[in-house]
Amino acid sequence: MSDEVIYQCVIMGSEGTEEPVHIVLSDEDNMLDDEEGNSRIFEDLEPTSWINDEDTDVTTFFHRVDSDQIIYEAKKKRCKMIGKYVMGDLLGEGSYGKVKEVLDSETLCRRAVKILKKRKLRRIPNGEQNVQREIVLLKKLQHRNVIGLLDVLVNDEKEKMYLIMEFCVVGLQSMLESTPKKRFPLWQAHGYFCQLMDGLQYLHSQRIIHKDIKPGNLLLTLSGVLKISDLGVAEALDFFAEDDTCFTGQGSPAFQPPEIANGHEKFLGFKVDIWSSGVTLYNITTGLYPFEGDNIFRLFENIGKGEYTIPDEIENPLRDLLHGMLQKDANQRFTLQQIRQHPWFLRKPSQTLEQVPVPPLRGDELHNMTVLPYLMDFHYVEDSASVQPQYYTEHERNAWAEGVEPECYPSEWADHVSDARSRSKEASPKKFQDELRYNHGEEVLENPSEANKRKSKRRTTSCISVKKFPPCKQS
Repeated sequence: MSDEVIYQCVIMGSEGTEEPVHIVLSDEDNMLDDEEGNSRIFEDLEPTSWINDEDTDVTTFFHRVDSDQIIYEAKKKRCKMIGKYVMGDLLGEGSYGKVKEVLDSETLCRRAVKILKKRKLRRIPNGEQNVQREIVLLKKLQHRNVIGLLDVLVNDEKEKMYLIMEFCVVGLQSMLESTPKKRFPLWQAHGYFCQLMDGLQYLHSQRIIHKDIKPGNLLLTLSGVLKISDLGVAEALDFFAEDDTCFTGQGSPAFQPPEIANGHEKFLGFKVDIWSSGVTLYNITTGLYPFEGDNIFRLFENIGKGEYTIPDEIENPLRDLLHGMLQKDANQRFTLQQIRQHPWFLRKPSQTLEQVPVPPLRGDELHNMTVLPYLMDFHYVEDSASVQPQYYTEHERNAWAEGVEPECYPSEWADHVSDARSRSKEASPKKFQDELRYNHGEEVLENPSEANKRKSKRRTTSCISVKKFPPCKQS
């Protein structure tokens, strides 16, 4: 039965007396009145289209339930193409935009696309300028250890920009975070550092200063090739300039050299990349940072002093290399040639510890192509409405987020869970939840409706789920 709203009005009687009248309206009547009112209000406005085609604004209503009652419905695979590229799943997300996997429909090559929204770039200081600078630089760069830009697509109507780049499976920062000690074995770190120096030497030969070398900007391909990425704050020097003097310092604070931390007006650009590469080498071999601080002011104060300690477990010649790259005086800091001639660079350490593997992506250790399910749905599913929905629990979702396989249900649950998941398209998370409660509650009930009555009497307050309502009309 729908809710009713009672309105009290006062009308004048035939003899001038006030007579109260009660008007009862159902929620359906209210809805019709609202729709008729809105149609009259907005009838003089011209229709417009939404800018964002991926995000849907909804009004949310919060209702408290137990965490074991949260059942998710898997999102349907809907094939989407941007130009000749077929979109896949999300790979990562940064401050500038999202990165998704794509497939080139002509060459069948696996690529990655960085999706940038212009309205989001306007809220970031120098956001649009940094993106334009990165596009200009990447178009003229071609090296094995530098990320390649393959194509640029612009959608003026949606105010979006798509940068098609080489596909990389993971970043060094994600690999470090997946290990307990937050570091690589010396032999593995040596291989990454040598590739970093190869890519950095190429950038410097093109008179380009990266200014933001760090593990988060060093990506790996499936074959283990390191790629230097994110040239948003890079600076291209004039080929006829006398030296590599720079006047603007940008990048991550923890990887900035003392000359920038102390506020010098000009500094040597190539030595900035040497310093940040030294901090990166220190981080991937020790799991620590040479300089830390409670806030950015304390951090820059410690960096400006140039005082740091190297753990005792780091022995020569790696200790000598770190001291040479982290010299406070930029003139005494190692050059690229000195690094490449250093004994630790020339001789690979022995393989004593196991290799840190690439962490799985949402439970997939092999990092299979995520575009294939979308293509299967597009070519082999005639009626998408006939596809049975798939459900998974909160427990499974948390397990996949941690990169592990969820534990199996108890044996007495297995048959009922599989039965509930094989329901027709009318099945819903609520119905699935009721069936589980009906079959596995402490007390066996006669039917699911009785379970609903019992659940309504016991109001739980352990978790929050969101109930969505249709969005309002655009004004």
